[in-house]
Amino acid sequence: VQLQASGGGLVQPGGSLRLSCAASGSISSFSDMGWYRQAPGSQRELVARILSGGSTNYGDSVKGRFTISRDNAKNTLYLQMNSLTPEDTAVYSCYAADSDLFWGQGTQVTVSS
Repeated sequence: VQLQASGGGLVQPGGSLRLSCAASGSISSFSDMGWYRQAPGSQRELVARILSGGSTNYGDSVKGRFTISRDNAKNTLYLQMNSLTPEDTAVYSCYAADSDLFWGQGTQVTVSS
């Protein structure tokens, strides 16, 4: 399975973006899907994950602002990001895991006025 992330870009503080991660095949078998991000000079951090049963986990810095979802019919993972701040600037990468781990390429999110 190949994952293609999209939706990044430049947005002003307080704005919103929705990232998408489209899979080349079915995602229904993936028990764990999510998003990581990495800012320059910083360690990669988990942003959000969603399990096959629908439960979700969020990084402390994005709780209440970001929402992760998956659409198995469209084979796509989403990350809705609201109330963005400059500290959210990073490259965002999606992943999918079952017995293997798959990564999509990153998409740049820049929050700046």
